[in-house]
Amino acid sequence: MAIKISKKIKGYAVQKPEDKAKASVAPVAAPVAVPEPESNIIQMHEKVERPDVLIGSTYKIKSPLVEHAMYVTINDIVLNPGTEHELRRPFEVFINSKNMDHFQWIVALTRIMSAVFRKGGDVTFLVDEMKAVFDPRGGYFKAGGVYMPSIVAEIGSVVEEHLKSIGMILDPELGEEQKRLIAEKRAAFEARAKKKSGEAAAPAGTGTEGAARADEAVQVTGEGTSFPPSATMCNKCNTKATVLMDGCATCLNCGYSKCG
Repeated sequence: MAIKISKKIKGYAVQKPEDKAKASVAPVAAPVAVPEPESNIIQMHEKVERPDVLIGSTYKIKSPLVEHAMYVTINDIVLNPGTEHELRRPFEVFINSKNMDHFQWIVALTRIMSAVFRKGGDVTFLVDEMKAVFDPRGGYFKAGGVYMPSIVAEIGSVVEEHLKSIGMILDPELGEEQKRLIAEKRAAFEARAKKKSGEAAAPAGTGTEGAARADEAVQVTGEGTSFPPSATMCNKCNTKATVLMDGCATCLNCGYSKCG
């Protein structure tokens, strides 16, 4: 059988009969098992299509700066459902209110936020950007004594709360020593306040007046609060929970103290 050689011969070797015998008995290498590639893990990006049904949460914002309440709805998409790589990520946000004075900027804000959510990546920067917005007319204290510099800042606080609930923002917990210190300070302050209120109510003659004064004090603080009416705002957690104890300002919410 003739074989045509089309390339230049650079070298040659003569095959002997014993070489053929060795080649016939040589062990055949076992095929190497190629690991199958891991199933594609879907990350959040702008080309992810919106499913027909999304899960979400609605938060109520009641600000003294506007007449009607705002309802913030954040819908989430579940990526890689049923696998160990399952993720829940924000997909869109809506804000509804009877107040039409802020309609334009609310629509613009929600559309931009939804676009950022769909881009994927680390979207937690929105929280810091929104909470840093200040109203030139001044801020307000919401229920619980937390200071909000603007309505946009409270919307950012709502987004932060939602991102914490789905695991995108990890809330650092207080240490055991710090929790114990806060509990001791709170108990000491409440005991001192009860003693003072008892001494003040004694000359009045009836306990009803003292109870009325206590109720009035709670109403002044704001509904839902658990801090004393005389508390001032903490520079660290922006909560109206700082009281003066033993000559030192101490926050009953985060434990911050100027005395260390």
